[in-house]
Amino acid sequence: MDNNNVVTSNDFLVEIGTEELPPKTLKTLAGAFTRGIETGLADAGLTYTRAHSYATPRRLAVRVERLAQQTPQKEVLVWGPPAKVAFDTDGKVTKAAEAFARKNGIDAANLVVENDGKADKLVHRASAGGEAAMALVGPIVEAALAALPIAKRMRWGAHRTEFVRPVHWLLMLMGDQVVNAEALGLKAGRDSRGHRFHCDQALTIAKPDDYVEQLRSPGRVLVDFTERQALIRQQVEAAATQVGGTAVIDAALLDEVTALVEWPQALTGQFEQRFLEVPPEALIASMKEHQKYFHLVDAEDQLLPYFIAVANIESRDPAQVIDGNERVIRPRLADAAFFFDTDKKTTLEQRRERLQPIVFQARLGSLYDKTERIETLAAAIAEQIDADVALARRAAQLCKADLVTDMVGEFDKMQGVAGYYYALNDGEPEAVALALKEQYLPKFAGDGLPATTTGTVLALADRIDTLAGIFGIGQKPTGSKDPFGLRRASLAVLRLLVEKQLNLDLAQLLHQAALGYGDNIEDPDSTTSTALDYMLERFRAWYEEAQIPAEVFLAVSAKRLTVPLDIDNRVRAVDRFRQLPEAEALAAANKRVSNILTKQGAGGSRRLQSNLLQEDAEQALAAALAQKGDIVAPLFANGRYTEALESLADLRDPVDRFFDQVMVMAEDPQLRDNRLALLEQLRQLFLEVADISLLAPAKG
Repeated sequence: MDNNNVVTSNDFLVEIGTEELPPKTLKTLAGAFTRGIETGLADAGLTYTRAHSYATPRRLAVRVERLAQQTPQKEVLVWGPPAKVAFDTDGKVTKAAEAFARKNGIDAANLVVENDGKADKLVHRASAGGEAAMALVGPIVEAALAALPIAKRMRWGAHRTEFVRPVHWLLMLMGDQVVNAEALGLKAGRDSRGHRFHCDQALTIAKPDDYVEQLRSPGRVLVDFTERQALIRQQVEAAATQVGGTAVIDAALLDEVTALVEWPQALTGQFEQRFLEVPPEALIASMKEHQKYFHLVDAEDQLLPYFIAVANIESRDPAQVIDGNERVIRPRLADAAFFFDTDKKTTLEQRRERLQPIVFQARLGSLYDKTERIETLAAAIAEQIDADVALARRAAQLCKADLVTDMVGEFDKMQGVAGYYYALNDGEPEAVALALKEQYLPKFAGDGLPATTTGTVLALADRIDTLAGIFGIGQKPTGSKDPFGLRRASLAVLRLLVEKQLNLDLAQLLHQAALGYGDNIEDPDSTTSTALDYMLERFRAWYEEAQIPAEVFLAVSAKRLTVPLDIDNRVRAVDRFRQLPEAEALAAANKRVSNILTKQGAGGSRRLQSNLLQEDAEQALAAALAQKGDIVAPLFANGRYTEALESLADLRDPVDRFFDQVMVMAEDPQLRDNRLALLEQLRQLFLEVADISLLAPAKG
């Protein structure tokens, strides 16, 4: 920027006034709108100090502090033809010079010649930039609105304009001036609007600095999403304390409630004590999902007969508002109580037969068939880990029976949870009941795992059955399409096996599951291989999140292992090893050894003959390998890979000496083969854990 050109700045404000925006996407829309404007300003070269994002149910707004009033100016040198081409021998301008003058809008008589460092040439000094921000912000706002992540846009009235909701006003100010611009079919002005009930009128904004406070008073609108959310949390917590409870504030629900109100007022309601006999999860689901209420618990984390609603109005008679909310929630809780009481009259065992006509997958049979397969697989898993086989079988038989209950029909998130309560009511063992509740864990990344062994067994068997079946009919996930949630199921299985320290062979489990489908799967072997490769590939994302480099996983996966717990132990060990001072040199040496042996072929067929070890360096390496072999053998056998690799790190010095002092490819074929045999021993020792040659950096 030219230091002589003083660029002034002003605050900029844009507000899009709409009908009620979708609460679940308001936060996302607000963030995207702000980022879109920031990107547009940056692309235009307009500087500013900070951008503030505002969002309420009826508006998206952005205020930009100290926005430069024009883009930076800079001098641009436009070079023309050489002077000897621009002028003839008499010093008159040539056609080439005239063309250069016309192109740059200057008089040929004013042409200037300068040296560009190589030759004398015509030059024109022009200035670029200096565009007024007032003229640029309108198109920037339009582009930001057009780029918003709106799944389905709508039209309204006779307009052809499309947006997430009908738009009723557009405010755009640069300092105290209205920006001459249009967006979404509206011309920009300086009017906003207050709260729909408390201040349903136009609010004329003099300048951007006034916006937040003027909307607050007299507008009765808290436009700052973060401020509004903090106030809601404070009000809800205070209201809960007044009745001796603690509010359970779910982050997603808090976001949604914040997106539903402009002037929040927390109100405490109550429901009958008798409803507490219903599973609390059902009551919470009804309050949270249907009414957007926060529930309360006591010091023992037991549900209390209260709820907190957040109203969008400061009522003169809060008791009436509370009464209205209580009237709304009572029938829903009564429905849950009715479903619970009705469902208990039929046992899960009796309900299991109703799974017969319900299709799991058109080519893979019914949900009843799935429980049969899960039972067989769960029993096999339980036997391998010394768990109670009878409990695993019983849990598998009943695991999907609650899907045909009225409770789950009304509250789909109660599946598994409802089964837990009904199993207890039926007199089933508590371990079986808990397994029914835990079978869907983990539901998402970072979710908790089953606490019980039977629950873990059931969670594994269910997912492995699904994976084998869907892969068996060629329905591998593609792109964003994963209707059976196989990515999530794969990660869940890996987490269960690794975090529960279950030393199970995934290939064997998948193969057994594939055989359970009988003729529905044509090639169990191919199914096992495809599903296994897909599942183990999910480890990549797992280790990326753990900040473990990809080459570490590749070094282990090169061994084609099929026990996830063993794979994880090796990856953790190799990751520790790569951080040792000796690791880089040993990885490079292993890579060199690998290349030599690959070129010579017949790897592993040579035998080391001690009498042919002539050089001191090769004798020292042979002795070191023999010594280390004895030390690490029991470590390998017990899966203590970290200790083994740390011990092998001591080989760096004898390996370096060997390559410095010994000619591997000796002319004598016996010496050459013996030295190759020594290198094979070195290579195989490390390969017991992983192919650490893959840790060596690629040569540039």
